[in-house]
Amino acid sequence: MKKIIALILFILFYSILSFLFLFYLDLANGPMYLLFLEIVVILLGLAFRIIFNNKRVRFKMLAFFILIFLNVPILLLAHPAYVTLSPVSHIKETEVLELKNGMIVGTYNEDDTVRIYAGVPYAEAPVGDLRFKETKKLENWDGIKKCVNYAPRAMQVDTSSVMNTIVDIYAAKAWHPNYKMQPLQEMSEDCLYLNIYRPNTDEVNLPILVYIHGGSLTTGSSSSYDINGETYAKNGVIMITVAYRLNIFGYLATEDLALESTNHTTGNYGLLDQIEALKWINENAIYFGGDKDKITIAGESAGSSSISALCTSPLASGLFKQAIGESSSLVVSTPPHTYRPLNETLKTGANILKEFNATSANDLRKIDAKKLVRTKYANSEMTLDGYALTKSPYQVYLDHENNEEALLNGYNIKEADAFLIPSFLFTRVTKNNIEEILSNYFNNDIASKIYNLYKDRIEEDALGALCEIISVYWFIHPHHSWSNMAILNGEKVYRYQFTKENGYYGTYHSGEIVYAYGNLNKSIHKYAYDDSDYALEAKMVKYFTNFIKYGNPNIDCDTNWDQYVSNGKVLEFGEDVKMIDDKYLSLYAIIEEYLNSKE
Repeated sequence: MKKIIALILFILFYSILSFLFLFYLDLANGPMYLLFLEIVVILLGLAFRIIFNNKRVRFKMLAFFILIFLNVPILLLAHPAYVTLSPVSHIKETEVLELKNGMIVGTYNEDDTVRIYAGVPYAEAPVGDLRFKETKKLENWDGIKKCVNYAPRAMQVDTSSVMNTIVDIYAAKAWHPNYKMQPLQEMSEDCLYLNIYRPNTDEVNLPILVYIHGGSLTTGSSSSYDINGETYAKNGVIMITVAYRLNIFGYLATEDLALESTNHTTGNYGLLDQIEALKWINENAIYFGGDKDKITIAGESAGSSSISALCTSPLASGLFKQAIGESSSLVVSTPPHTYRPLNETLKTGANILKEFNATSANDLRKIDAKKLVRTKYANSEMTLDGYALTKSPYQVYLDHENNEEALLNGYNIKEADAFLIPSFLFTRVTKNNIEEILSNYFNNDIASKIYNLYKDRIEEDALGALCEIISVYWFIHPHHSWSNMAILNGEKVYRYQFTKENGYYGTYHSGEIVYAYGNLNKSIHKYAYDDSDYALEAKMVKYFTNFIKYGNPNIDCDTNWDQYVSNGKVLEFGEDVKMIDDKYLSLYAIIEEYLNSKE
């Protein structure tokens, strides 16, 4: 009995001691470093067990190991690092703002230079009978809504903190011990809200930037720190970040859903949410000081895919003037992701019905959202539903029917690395097997042509060559196609390439966001950036702001950003900002040969 009591006291003592130690080192909220410390402690424990080889010490070490393994479930259930919320913590209410649907009050940022209206509803909650239906127009409300806190993000599956740890350490090399997470945001089906950041001035008729977040159409938030709108508001732009339905709730397609819809649509509910948000913004712009004739839409990754869809949806015609797309596009003959034919989405929908033993989508409406979101089938693509999208985005541009008047778009040079490197953790990519690996993405003939084009690079670094090739195929070539299609329609097009390395994500997919939207100082990885990063951030914000305000990025900028011409130069955002040749033209030609063979 005494030994049991001693064991309990031992575990309790070391639990308190270890957590105090972790809090002292500012590590308690960082699962990757907690895990790292646990492993170190286990190794030390093994060493002590060997050194002090007696029963009494062995008993103590057994108790210590029990303590260690008790912490493992805590690690596995820890908040995932990538889902972050930038909370409105400076609660000082604004004056009442009267909108078309009712009155709201917001708050201010910490230095009172920006008014923030957080969690403003733009549509009715898509719950109950409204699940898997077209977005319903917002009804009026009585009283004053307090819009001082961000709304819950859309339903999604949080990835394991341990997996995020592996990616951060192995792919992003995030070893710095000052890691501190921000609060985890709640989730809800009731997610159709937007956040408005505007200057705390009396200015009116301000240009508006509407931002659609990324996340493969399955995850993400409209209020993460990297897309905070304060910097743009301080530069005279109203920035609005929009949440929309994701995964099964946003992109499920079934035949019975199409039949019950008055518009005979299914599969694009998330896109319809974005269109309804744009309608709401157009109707309410005058109330919060914006100019509905100066709306620019922007997005990154799946958000950029959504931007290209909005540029080609007949339902979005006249709702915006310009577009900014970062690291994804559907304007290619066969999009590599976030878009697929309707018959394929319907097949997925049928499989989901079987998975949940449902005979109809109405049965799915009765299933708890937390269970439904964990379907084993992916719902991460938009589709040609005949309503939101009546033609493929590529065909819309061929027919000169796209909606935007000017386009700014670009990509990072290591877009695919974070996706591919973990996949080849246990399989070495060499000059001997890379052609076979490439044939999994292309056919054998195309794989051989790409191998010959990249032969010298493959000799030096086979994995690096593979990552570059797939980066071009998945992300960079779609921007090449989008840019060329836009200029055929007489648009002003500005294209960039992001090459700035740093101590964290560098030029990986999404690495440019904190620069482009002026949020390096809000990053949870501040240690990764130096003066050169802040200098580049200021330049990118200036170019983007100019484009939003004037349709031309070249106002008071040191380097002129030349308007893009077919197969022309692009602006490099790197250690220097300069116009450079596009080095991927030969690879584009091979990729287009492959895409043409699939038509």
